[in-house]
This record gives sequence, structure tokens and C-alpha cells, in this order.
Amino acid sequence: MFKKKKHAAVKATFREVWSKGSIATKLSFFIMGSNALENKQWVKGLTLLLAEVAFIIWFIFSGISAISMLTTLGENKTKKVVYDSAQGVYITKQPSNSVLILLFGLLAVIICIAMIYLYIVNLRSTRKNYVLSRDGKHILSNKEELASLFDSRLHDTLMAFPILGILCFTILPTIFMISMAFTNYDRQHPIAFSWTGFQAFGSVISGDLSGTFFPVLGWTIVWAIAATATTFFFGVLLALLIESKGIKHKGFWRTIFVIVWAVPQFVSLLMMAQFLDYQGALNNILMNIGMIAHPIHFIDSQASPLVARITVIIVNMWIGIPVSMLVSTAIIQNLPTDQIEAAKMDGANAMQIFKSITFPQILFVMAPSLIQQFIGNINNFNVIYLLTGGAPMNNRYNGAGSTDLLVTWLYNLTFGQEQRYNASAVLGILIFIISAVFSLLAYRHTNAFKEG
Repeated sequence: MFKKKKHAAVKATFREVWSKGSIATKLSFFIMGSNALENKQWVKGLTLLLAEVAFIIWFIFSGISAISMLTTLGENKTKKVVYDSAQGVYITKQPSNSVLILLFGLLAVIICIAMIYLYIVNLRSTRKNYVLSRDGKHILSNKEELASLFDSRLHDTLMAFPILGILCFTILPTIFMISMAFTNYDRQHPIAFSWTGFQAFGSVISGDLSGTFFPVLGWTIVWAIAATATTFFFGVLLALLIESKGIKHKGFWRTIFVIVWAVPQFVSLLMMAQFLDYQGALNNILMNIGMIAHPIHFIDSQASPLVARITVIIVNMWIGIPVSMLVSTAIIQNLPTDQIEAAKMDGANAMQIFKSITFPQILFVMAPSLIQQFIGNINNFNVIYLLTGGAPMNNRYNGAGSTDLLVTWLYNLTFGQEQRYNASAVLGILIFIISAVFSLLAYRHTNAFKEG
């Protein structure tokens, strides 16, 4: 057994493969798939060969141009009228479409990186076949190679299409969005734009948008903490109330609260917006019972910023408490009863049991979920946009209202009158950084991480 392990550990360097390999093995360093074709691994060899041929043709006729244009994002930045000597007339020359140039340029870079990875795969396959041939071992045939894709290498087969989808629909759009943050892509430059470095970051952090960014950031953090804490705490209390011994028809009460969660969120929020309107049902009810003499501006443009913010937090509680209630119910039903019974025998009251046994165990299990809810609330677009639309507006803010979060302000900068796409991209990057930092710091301080 020791000899087999020792023999299996003997590998070959690429220098050895080049110096001692066959002609086809050496050709694999330049023509991908040559070694595989020599060993009659037809599918692998032809796939690698055709991929290289297709890449070379694409790179010569399109790739070089796409990558080279990334440096300028197009030469023509404005519409020009030029004289066409061939036709003898003046023609209008349109500006370069920098959006397409940037998109196809980034795609070309990703294709080149993918080709480099495929070339490395080719070299590793060549080295593997060389070692097997050198040691007198069996080299997989074409049929055996194909069979391994559905056996020992099934994971590679299953991951191929998801990875391709991630590249096209996640990585490429993300890189494209990040790249826009380093340009002057805005309403003044809607078609042709240029690289401007960190200028857009300066505008958000210390420039004309800084007076909006920091107040909106502060409210976003306050909102995320309040929305997460209130839904969690009251969800736990509701679960404890329903699970208490004196409550009958527990399933019925759970179902009532779950219905609130089951209704599509946008429907619930639009209904609440009508309910809280200046002329809505809530104001009419309060006036009819004599609690108020005049309607209250809860969420419209004339509302007080403090009232509007408290209102959205309360409405979010109505939507989010049922979720926390369901999760807490599952945890409470599985709590060890021996600890609770022992605490009762020692004279602990209900509040002491909740503080020392029930709540810590619920928090231990739900801590990762709470972090996820916190990040979700930082990016909670629906509640703010559908309920208040950012209102009331604040004249000191640039494109944002008093209840706008960073994510809704990003939307306003993109689709509102500002149309500052580069600043929106900067906000997207900053939101990601803030979310990542908060989640990592919070998760590292949870007991689930420390004891995991």
C-alpha cells in the first residue's frame, strides 16, 4: 500500500511533459486537444480544438476591437456634421454608443479569461495523460470519458449550465454596474461617456450628493435596526402568547396571522397606503370616534418626517411579525422542557424563564436569520416605495425624500429627473460594502459562529 501511494504521488512538471512528451503532447501547448485526439478521446479533443479555433477567429475579427475600445469607450463623444467627399454631401455622424462598447468590451474580457481557464484545463488533461502513459497505466477511452461525465464527474456536468448562467446573468451585469461608477454616465452624457476615475465616488461621499447620502444612510441604518428588532421581538411575544397553555384553538390564531403574510406584499402595502391616506379610512374612523378634530398626514407629501418614519416602521411590523412568529413557534415547540420545569421548581417566574431560557435559545437559533433580515431591510425597496414613495420630500436632499432608503434613492437617481447613472452605480457599490461589513461583523459575534 505504501508503494502505491508513493508511486501515485509521482507527478510530472509541465517542463517534463514538454521535453519528454510525444509530438501531439507538445502540440497541445499550442493546439488544444492534440493530446486528447492522439489518445482517441474524440469528444474532448474536438471540443478543445474547435473552442480554440472559434476563439482565434472571434479574437481577430471582433475581440481585439472590443477590448481596445474599452480604453476610450468610443472616439465620437458628440454628434457631428461632417462632409462626405465620396457622396459630396454633409452627413450627421452620431456619437459612439458607450453603453454597448462597455458591455461588449467586458464580455470580451470575460471570454478571454474563460479561454485562459480552458487552456489550463487542456494542459492539465495533457499532463494527466502523459503521466498515465509514462507509468504504463490505462488512459480513458472516448467512451469512458463520456461515461465519467455522468459518474465520477457528474458534479462537473451538473454545474456547467449554472456556472454559464451565473457568468451571463450575474457576473457580467455586476461588473458592468461597477464599471459605470467610474464614468460620467448621466443625463448630460446619455449615449457617449468617458472614464472619470473616482469622480462619481467623490460626488456621493464629499461632493454635491454628500448632503443627501449621509442623512439617507443614517435613516437606512435606523430603519434596518428598528424594522428587524420590532418584527423579531413582537413575533417572539406573539408566538409565546399563542403557545401559552391558556390559549385555545392555537392553529386558528396562527392561520389568521399567516394570512397577512400570505397576501402578496405589494397588495398589502397598496391597501395600507389607501388606509393611511389623508382622506383614508383611518382618519375617518379617528374623526368619527372623536379622537382627532382634523385628519392626520401620515405618509403623504405634507406629513411630518418623524410621523412618516414611525408609520412605515409600524406597517412593516404588521407585515413582518407573522414570519418571526412562525419561526419562533417552531423553536418554542422544540425547547427542552426539563430546563423550564427545573426553573419553575427553583421559583423562577415567567419573565425570568423568558429572559434566561426561552429568549437566549430563540436568539441563538435565529441569529443568522436576523442578520439576513437586517440586510434585507437595508434593501427593502417595496415598503418605502409602495407606501410613501419617499415622501415627505426634503428640499435639502438631492432626489430623495425623508423616508427614502439608499436603495430607493438609487432608484430615483436612475429613473427620476436626475438620471445620474454613475452615482447610482456608486450607491450600489456602497450598499454592497455596507451590507457585507455589517453581516460579517454581526455573524462573527453570534454564538452560532463561535460554537460552529
